[in-house]
Amino acid sequence: MRQHKYRLWILVCVVAISGLSQGMLLPLIAIIFENSGVSSFLNGVNATGLYIGVLLASPFMEQPLRKWGYKPLILFGGLLVFSALALFPLWKTFWFWFFLRLLIGIGDHALNFGTQTWITDFSPKHKRGRNIALYGLFFGIGFAVGPLMTPLVEINESLPFIVSSILCLIGWCFVFTLKNELPEQDMEMSSFFDTFKRFSVALKYGWITFLPPLAYGFLEAAFNGSFPVYALRIGLEVHNVSIFLASFAIGGIIFQLPLGMMSDKYGRRNILLIALSVGFISFTFAGLLEQSFIGLVVCLFIAGIFVGSIFSLGVSYMTDVMPKNLLPTGNLMCGIFFSFGSLIGPSLGGLFIEFLQGVSFFTIISSLFLIICLIILIWGKPSSQQLNQPS
Repeated sequence: MRQHKYRLWILVCVVAISGLSQGMLLPLIAIIFENSGVSSFLNGVNATGLYIGVLLASPFMEQPLRKWGYKPLILFGGLLVFSALALFPLWKTFWFWFFLRLLIGIGDHALNFGTQTWITDFSPKHKRGRNIALYGLFFGIGFAVGPLMTPLVEINESLPFIVSSILCLIGWCFVFTLKNELPEQDMEMSSFFDTFKRFSVALKYGWITFLPPLAYGFLEAAFNGSFPVYALRIGLEVHNVSIFLASFAIGGIIFQLPLGMMSDKYGRRNILLIALSVGFISFTFAGLLEQSFIGLVVCLFIAGIFVGSIFSLGVSYMTDVMPKNLLPTGNLMCGIFFSFGSLIGPSLGGLFIEFLQGVSFFTIISSLFLIICLIILIWGKPSSQQLNQPS
């Protein structure tokens, strides 16, 4: 029992450091490029490197996980991340930094895929929601702390990269203390194309469970990437924008664990329906109250409380409906759908702002949550059936 707890805490701490590196890179490189005269368009293109790395690596992740186990994949991901972070100060050019972000995307995906699948594998059903919520909570805390390292650039431009690289190295070393395990092997692993066969099987079992990660990826990228542009265009103060973003993030961090524990007790589908419904209502009211500072802060905080957990709730929901031998595939597809959402979020958000002037930006987000809520309500497997799945 003590060994299980030690393993869980090591894994979530590693995930927190991964979140910190991602949260730091987004504003840090944007500021460095802005000060160097790089256009906002190219700045955005460079930021997509991380998500492109995730998508490029995804088809190649499951086979090594099944063959060598969780620990080697996490070690590989950690090595890639801290090495790439350490190389940023070496050569400050657009395409070199894009390539490094690509490597970080691959490394972070290996690390997160390995830890997420391992946690879902060893967690008993009655604690699965809690443990996945801890995973999401620690990543969220790391992601929120990451931007606080940005001011280090004023001391020395290389300092944030060096500090984050050292933190990743420390977390990486702790992984060596864990005993390696292999996922359940009920299916043959004969070729690379088996991965795509399992993708189709996993889609049949759990396509609905991949929609919450997709929605969260869209929300996170559109909200952090497009909302500040929209806010400035409708006359909101720059310093208020950071408060709005923080209120949403704080709501998500504080209530991640309670919602995960509630999903263990009342069923993943039920809690997801409540979260998506409240998210729809909160963002609808945010659109109506966007000129009120207090009103917008309250709406975004409430939205964060509920929809800030839909990625981890989606992963737990997937674990309930997916056969255990397909858990690596299901976890992989949660990451793929999240990345798709992250890629289309800023572009759709930008088009919405450009061509639908006079319509609140929050409309596109609230509409997405309403659609997914209705899909889960109509086609989602009832929680009573989920509870009959083997743990």
